[in-house]
Order: sequence, then C-alpha cells, then structure tokens
Amino acid sequence: MISYFLRRVLASLPVMLFVAVFVFLLLRLAPGDPAQMILGDQATPEQIAAIREHLGLNDTLSRQFIHWISSVLSGDFGTSLISDRPVIEMIGQRLEPTLALALVAIALTVLISVPLGVLAAWQHGKLVDRAVMVFSVVCFSVPIFVIGYILIGTFAVRMNWFPVQGYRPISAGFGQFAHRVILPALALASIYIALVARMTRASMLEVLREDYVRTARAKGLAEYTVLFRHALRNAAIPILTVIGTGFAMMVSGVVVTETVFNVPGLGRLVVDAVLARDYPLIQAIILLTAGTYVVINLLVDLSYAITDPRIRYQ
Repeated sequence: MISYFLRRVLASLPVMLFVAVFVFLLLRLAPGDPAQMILGDQATPEQIAAIREHLGLNDTLSRQFIHWISSVLSGDFGTSLISDRPVIEMIGQRLEPTLALALVAIALTVLISVPLGVLAAWQHGKLVDRAVMVFSVVCFSVPIFVIGYILIGTFAVRMNWFPVQGYRPISAGFGQFAHRVILPALALASIYIALVARMTRASMLEVLREDYVRTARAKGLAEYTVLFRHALRNAAIPILTVIGTGFAMMVSGVVVTETVFNVPGLGRLVVDAVLARDYPLIQAIILLTAGTYVVINLLVDLSYAITDPRIRYQ
C-alpha cells in the first residue's frame, strides 16, 4: 500500500511541474509587453518600468523562472497588483467559502445520487428507473444559474425557508452556516447528481448480472445487503472516479454559483482578478486549481486500492 502511494505521488510531480511552467510562461510569452498589458494603453513609461521591476521582467527568462518557482515553493505567490496585498492572504480569505460550498455539494451529490442510481439499476426498465433517467436528463440540460434562480424563487422568495443570497462561515454557528449554504450547494450539485446517478446505474447493472450476486440472493441474503454490501462495492471504482473528478470541478468551477448566490469565494475572486488583469493572483489561482486536481486524483487512486484488494496487492 505504501509503495503504491509513493508511486502515485511521484507520478503526480511531473504534472505539477508542467503546470508550473505553463503558468510562468502565461504572462512572459504573451504577445506584447506584459507590463503594458497589465496597466493598459494609458500607462506612462515610468509606471511600465515600475511594473517590470516589480515582476522581475528585466531579468533573463531562466532567472525569472528560478526566482518565481523558489518563491512559490516557499509559499510566496507575490503581491496583488491591484490591492497591493499578498496573494496568498487574498486566496486564504476566499478559500473557506468555496471549500465549504464544494464539500456540502459533494456530500449532497453522494447522498442523493448513489441511492438513486442503485434504485434505478434494481428497478431496471420500470417506472422508477425511467423517472431517475428523466431527472438526470433535466439536470444535465438546465444550466446551473437557471437552477439557482429556480431554487431562489421557490424556497427563498415564495416559501421564505432560506435567505436569497449571502454566506455565513461555520464559525458563526452551524445553523446559520447550513441555512445559507444549502441552496447554492444544491444548485452546484445538480449536474453532478445526474452524472453520478447515471454512472452508478450503469455500473450496478453490470455487477448485478454477475454470478456472485445470484449466489448471494440464492443464500437468502436481504436485498439491501446484496445491493449495498456486495454489488455496490464491486461497482465502486468508476463511481469513485466520477465523484472525485466532480469535486475537483466543483472547487475550480464555482464562479456561476457564487455569483448567483453572492458567495464571497474563489469564483468571485477569479472574476475580479481577470477583469483587473491581476496576473500574480491569476497565476496563483491556476496553480491552486491544478494542485486540487492532482491531490484529488491521488486520493481517488488510493481509494481504488482500498476498495479493490487486487489493486492493493499489485
């Protein structure tokens, strides 16, 4: 198990190195003067010279990369060009709402989609199966912002069960936190609920045809035990893959949800950074997003070894 973990970690290092090189070259190799791009056409020569000195653009490309990667490895992502604050501090302030929203969304995804997928496979071809598939198609087809506005109009405006917008950290109390995070989490999770439900159904249909499932039923085991203890565990690998990928996409793709529900997370910060051409902040967010994908893929690979002993023994 340890050697498997080490192999997966070593395989992830070249990916992060490639992403780091890409992020570094994103600014340096763009057409035109990077300082001019950041400041705009109205910048004076003195302002352009100051930005070039601040970003180290007067050094050779190799020296710029060595200095930049050394700073990143030490936890220094530079200073925001707009707010003149450390980038790592700005990301730290916005990271908690995004992570909380993504964690609640992935929890809702698992709690809703996996039982739906198992139920659809168990009732294959019947009314329940068709209803689950129709629900999945609808969730796939409707954009997240539309689902968000439907949830706001139904549960916040008409029924007055939840607030329309805003966010409260969990430190303010779990009740206030849950009260404000449920609607955006449901909106964010909608497409992933459909995706995981369909994947669970497809994987379960394959497993339910296996001989060991018929043997378990012939032994008189309860149907719940057959479905969730025997069949679901053997169908888990593709489901875990979709769940892991979905969580990574949630963390990096919450721009629309945070905008609709006015959540002060990374999504809003990305929009502000792009509009302001704040390249140090953009570079740090891209690195963070790539790192999130790498870490989650690593955790998914480890879950394979836990779920399937054949992988662990290899």
